[in-house]
Amino acid sequence: MARGGIRLTRLLWIFVVFVIGFSAVLYRLVDLQVLHPDALVEESERIRIRIEEQEARRGDIYDRNHNLLATTRTVRQVGVDPESLDPEDKANWHKLAKILNISYTDLYNKMKSGTRLVDGEARKIRFRVLADTVEEKAYREILKLEIDGVYGNRYFKRIYPNNTLAAHVLGYVNKEDKAVTGIEKEMNFYLEGQTGWLETEYDGRRREMAQFRKRQVDAKDGFHVSLTIDMMVQHVIELELKELTKLNPDGATIIVSDPSTGNILGMANWPTYDPNEFNNTEKYQVAFQRNLAVTDIYEPGSTFKIVPIGAALSEEMINPAMTFNCSLDRVPYKGRIVRLPRDHGKDYGVINVEDVIAYSSNRGAAQVGIMLGEHRLYNYAKAFGFGTDTGFLLGPERDGILHEPKNWDGLTISRLPMGHAIAVTPLQAHFAMSVLANDGVLMKPQIISRVEDPDGNLIDSFEPKAIRRVISSSASRSLSRMLVKTVSPEGTAPQAQIPGMEVAGKTGTAQRLKETGGYSNTEVDVSFIGYFPASDPRLVITVVIYNPQEGIRYGGHLAGPAFKRVAEQLIHLQGISPKAPIRGFLAMDAPEE
Repeated sequence: MARGGIRLTRLLWIFVVFVIGFSAVLYRLVDLQVLHPDALVEESERIRIRIEEQEARRGDIYDRNHNLLATTRTVRQVGVDPESLDPEDKANWHKLAKILNISYTDLYNKMKSGTRLVDGEARKIRFRVLADTVEEKAYREILKLEIDGVYGNRYFKRIYPNNTLAAHVLGYVNKEDKAVTGIEKEMNFYLEGQTGWLETEYDGRRREMAQFRKRQVDAKDGFHVSLTIDMMVQHVIELELKELTKLNPDGATIIVSDPSTGNILGMANWPTYDPNEFNNTEKYQVAFQRNLAVTDIYEPGSTFKIVPIGAALSEEMINPAMTFNCSLDRVPYKGRIVRLPRDHGKDYGVINVEDVIAYSSNRGAAQVGIMLGEHRLYNYAKAFGFGTDTGFLLGPERDGILHEPKNWDGLTISRLPMGHAIAVTPLQAHFAMSVLANDGVLMKPQIISRVEDPDGNLIDSFEPKAIRRVISSSASRSLSRMLVKTVSPEGTAPQAQIPGMEVAGKTGTAQRLKETGGYSNTEVDVSFIGYFPASDPRLVITVVIYNPQEGIRYGGHLAGPAFKRVAEQLIHLQGISPKAPIRGFLAMDAPEE
């Protein structure tokens, strides 16, 4: 009986456990299928069904000759689902680590199962990143290993194949695919394309079941943008900027443009950076991303003298042969005596207007400015483009500083004509000189040539635009002839002279303002702006060097030779003849003012 009793008790306990277990399962089934079926369906769909964005491919950026400056490449982010790994695949883990260029130890640690807290609940880790930016070729090698649980998510990466070339023009796209600066930002509407999406289902191994796709909207790739920039011109000026670093400057800018259209063929600054490594702040400081040509201002010095001389010629108040006594240190003006600036310690005596420009006489320019008077001098400075932004696409652009006459002090009338009491951007100074190279007409700076769709169909084009006539044609040509003498052995920039080519240009040397007031005796900005051939200008080149520490620190000695080195290479590249046929200027139709 004892043995039989034991068997009966065991049987009873087994029956009780079975009933309880069956009841629990039955309760759970009723709970899921009857009481809360919607929650189960929702969870099932959450796991199986996904709505995925389909990223559009960003458009390319080209130079004027269709050379590639920026493009988009397909790459993979490779990761692992530790819960889907098959122990039999472990033999291929060493090969995987080698393809991903990571250590086997790091790979092994990432392959381990684990949990993470999600809303206070511990959940198993279903994805760990093994490597970012894996090329498609490498990813195909990974797929050949057939390791369950290892897969890659495709995405697009922005690439700048020429590294630092035209960095300040192109700008960059950051890690969040946001266009931050340059053409990337300003033309983002055209470049970015339109994101698509699809609703589809996945099986338990995270493989798409394409036959169950419900809805799909295809992505539309971005348009391609072609610039006015010439890659070869850009390369030449960036090499010259590297040469200028030997002067240990705070920075430098070089701009090249076609004066008849306003098309910018090259724009570069030093220091610069690589858009591919925009976030490498140890190698490239954030400040290096500034486009100094439009963001920084400086006193132009004697390059500004083209404004009072050009204005007075246009008003027919002076002519090239008219003389001024540059021995005078004071002259009367509106019932008071105005002190004139010095001429670099020299006494030029009585010289004509042509020599005022050639010798860069401060006193001569000041007397011309006084003849014009405050309002005419101010209005012509505005007409040349100073004191306001140029309308250039790439920003942020500074307006510069040009005070209204009501805010002038007693010396401004004699200091402004020599390029003091004013601050400009290199781009403003460049296009002011371009007025003379374009027969007296100011053009709008142009950096975009055209926009095309992925099939090469024209979407938009950007034509040259004349802003205004600044001075008369005769005044422009007369001043151009004077500027040729500046580049002669008699002038301030004989180092900018090019054998066999008639060059017109102007030097600039300006002391920097001190924070405590007054001008520094140790810090200067030097520049040279010139164009050629003088009788039929094809190119305008601006060189600005900020606070150089080496060499004879005058525009003619430092910026002039840099201009010459760039010009000689561009003459060869562009096939420019000293006796090029005279071309009509689009801007000639602009009204006289």
